[in-house]
Amino acid sequence: MEFFTIGVYNSTEKDFFDKLINNNIDTFCDIRQRRGVRGAKYSFVNSNRLQQRLTDLEIKYGYIPELAPTSEIRELQKEIDLEKGELKRERQELGKVFIIEYKNKILKNFDFDDFFEKLDQIGANRIALFCVEEFPEACHRSIVSGALNNKYNYQITDI
Repeated sequence: MEFFTIGVYNSTEKDFFDKLINNNIDTFCDIRQRRGVRGAKYSFVNSNRLQQRLTDLEIKYGYIPELAPTSEIRELQKEIDLEKGELKRERQELGKVFIIEYKNKILKNFDFDDFFEKLDQIGANRIALFCVEEFPEACHRSIVSGALNNKYNYQITDI
């Protein structure tokens, strides 16, 4: 299996799906807490539309809520963003408090062996982990990628 990460901010609908197609992604893992984005600009990644388009592209879709940060953890990052005067869509990196809490409350309890087994059962080869932030370092998907790399020796590519 090969793992990739993808965000949506600053992508057009065409660019977003072209990245999946050009990288031969066969399995799409949605790791957001909320599977919607406000406004028309990114409505193509709202759950129903996204799933329909992935089905059209013959890409399997899975929602992995166990990897989503809780509202409390997200609120910690929101406070950091406010202190920095930074909008979520412009964030370049996660705050240390968010990273620590995410690792302790989410990642520590996540069953990667079960995750790998489920991916194997559906024949997943090229898996994209999805959340909205443009930069992986500004998103919890970078923390998941770090675990996949450090603990399981997977190389992760951001697309």
